Amino acid sequence: MSQLHIIVASQNPVKISAVEKAFEVAFPSVSLKVEGKKIPSEVSDQPYGDEETYEGAFNRASGAKKRVPEADFWVGVEGGIGRNQDQIEAFAWMVIIGSHGQKGQARTASFQLPPAVIELLTQGYELGDANDRVFGQLHSKQKGGAVGLLTEGRIDRASLYAHALLLALIPFMQPSLFEK
Repeated sequence: MSQLHIIVASQNPVKISAVEKAFEVAFPSVSLKVEGKKIPSEVSDQPYGDEETYEGAFNRASGAKKRVPEADFWVGVEGGIGRNQDQIEAFAWMVIIGSHGQKGQARTASFQLPPAVIELLTQGYELGDANDRVFGQLHSKQKGGAVGLLTEGRIDRASLYAHALLLALIPFMQPSLFEK
């Protein structure tokens, strides 16, 4: 059985678990070695909008490739917030870089944030910290995240991310369709 070495550009256990789940589904007959490394996003602590959030995910994946160049895949996951009409929503971007320079990317579904959380965001809090204050939690972003708190655990952050990560793996699952 062959093995894939995957570097997740984060030490957050939720992100590492989501990457592991997605790769297990995409490549069921391959052994996985998944490692988390602390890699900076080089964007705001709380990215705003698709562009900045995507940039954070890409920077993390690229930084991971520089840090551990001998791996097979490097994965950047970046959560962000943005305005959609009169609502503030949360979402995340996934960027996966393969050892031959190919890239896959996908965005999670977005979901509406409640006014109490938005108020703290406007005061400069990161989403995870705002959620901790509103919901009386500690380190919620390393557990179910905002989506887990808001759906009462019916959807957690890891499953939300794993779905988008699997979508970002499509170019690697179907390489002949993505050759230039």
